Amino acid sequence: MQMNDTFRLNDEQPVFSATVTTFWQKHFLTGTVLHHDDSFSLAVSPDLDDENRAMVLHRPDTPVQAVVTTAVADRLGLQEGAALSEAEFRHRLDAAQILLNGADAVFYYLEPAKQLLLQEPPAGQIRQLTELDRVAFEEFQATASAEDLDAAYVELDHWLVFGAFVGTQLVCAASMYPWDDALIADVGVLTLPTFRGKGHARNVVRAISRQAYAQGYEPQYRCQVDNHASLALAAAIGLTEFGKWEVVLPDSPN
Repeated sequence: MQMNDTFRLNDEQPVFSATVTTFWQKHFLTGTVLHHDDSFSLAVSPDLDDENRAMVLHRPDTPVQAVVTTAVADRLGLQEGAALSEAEFRHRLDAAQILLNGADAVFYYLEPAKQLLLQEPPAGQIRQLTELDRVAFEEFQATASAEDLDAAYVELDHWLVFGAFVGTQLVCAASMYPWDDALIADVGVLTLPTFRGKGHARNVVRAISRQAYAQGYEPQYRCQVDNHASLALAAAIGLTEFGKWEVVLPDSPN
C-alpha cells in the first residue's frame, strides 16, 4: 500500500496548495503503516516530536488518519498488521492516559480565493503594527477579557501583526507566526466586543494574509469545531476547511 493513497483526492474534493499537502503528508504519511482500511489508518512516524506524539486527522471522504511516535506505539501495544479500529485506538490512548485536545478545524485558501485576496484593495483603517504601536496594543489588551486573549493568542511580538483602527483606537488585531518550521503562518485574531459584527476581523485577517503570501508563507486559520463564531468568520474570510486535527494536550500526563 502506497502511503500517499490516503491523501489522494477525488474530482469533487478541493485541491489545496503543494505547501499545505506536503506539510500534512510529512506528519501523517511518513514512517511505518501499522493499519489501513477504508475507515481508519495508523502509522508510526520517526519525525514526530514529543509535543505531537499522537495526532488524528479527519478529512472528507478519506479514512481517519492517526499517527504516533514509536514510544507511544510501544506503550499502546500496537504492532504492524494488527486489526484496529478508530474506537479501539482511542480506547488504548485513554487507557494509557494519553489525552487528545479537542479537535481544531484547520482552514486554508484555495487558489481561486487566494487570487481574489491578492487583488483586493485594503479596506478600512488597517495597517501593520510595530513596536511603535505598543501603547495602543496594550490599551487594546486591557479592554479585552482574559478568556478572549487566551483563545486568540494575538501578540505584538509575533512574526506579523496587523490591526484595524476606529479613529485612534485599535479595535481588532491579528498576528501570525511560522507554523512548525514550515512555510505556513498560523493566524489568531481578536476584535473587541463593542466592535464585533462590523467586518473588522475579516478585513484584518485578509490584510495580514496578503502580507504572509508576499513573504512566501501560506496562511493557516484554526478554531475549535464548536466555536461557531470562528467557523462563520472562516467562511467570511474566504477560507476552505482542510480537515479536523487532534493532538496531545500540552499538559497530558503521558
